[in-house]
Amino acid sequence: MKALSQKRRHPAAFAVLLLLGLLLTGGLYAAATTVNQAQASELPGDYTADQVDEGERLFVANCATCHGINAEGTSEGPSLVGVGAASVEFQVGTGRMPMQMQGPQAQAKPPQMNDEQTTQLSAYVASLGAGPGIPDEEYLDADAGDPARGGELFRINCAMCHNAAAAGGALTEGKYAPSLHGVDEVHIYTAMTTGPQNMPVFNDANIPPEDKQDIIAFLKTYEAQGSPGGFSLGFLGPVSEGLLIWTLGLALLIGSMVWLTSRSS
Repeated sequence: MKALSQKRRHPAAFAVLLLLGLLLTGGLYAAATTVNQAQASELPGDYTADQVDEGERLFVANCATCHGINAEGTSEGPSLVGVGAASVEFQVGTGRMPMQMQGPQAQAKPPQMNDEQTTQLSAYVASLGAGPGIPDEEYLDADAGDPARGGELFRINCAMCHNAAAAGGALTEGKYAPSLHGVDEVHIYTAMTTGPQNMPVFNDANIPPEDKQDIIAFLKTYEAQGSPGGFSLGFLGPVSEGLLIWTLGLALLIGSMVWLTSRSS
């Protein structure tokens, strides 16, 4: 004990302790930096670093004005951190983003970016934080789904806004549920996983991927059938049909009465 006490009072003891402290601090910092670099190198999905870099350039040129230079969001647009690649695929792939004009709802239009650019932008947004990804091709195969079960799921979860015939419908404050006729399978799927506009998010806990595939199968089967009964009348159901019959029937009755009661000249 006396020997240890003497060494502790040695003039070089402070320098040795300081050196050990610096070495320990430097070692911990180097280890933490290595871990962070390893985490940063783990790109989401099957994206490459080049795709992320190109996506960032596209983002700065086309999206940063509303969503912020770091996608943190502004008063004109929400944050994109954590929205995932699926959100980009839906919004950009359907032409809703970039928006043509400010309004209550982004409208579908011809896409401004091609498939490669959309993928690059998806890679960049996916690198900002974990979020819904692009679905596997197997879940986009409508022929492998069950349209009968998909129709049941659609009527339970979707028909109150999109209409039982998937023709769309009006919502509040100038918004609307769009028609689902002619929509690509990947955009139907990503809309369910991201919940754009007023639409709720249907994650895999709510509607599993297999059920989403069945819904897609129902929509594509219904779309392929066309209008076997004649005029579609906007697919608005018995209200529009009843209104048409009432209007035509009343017009025929009035016309008949005018013809029968008119005097021959």
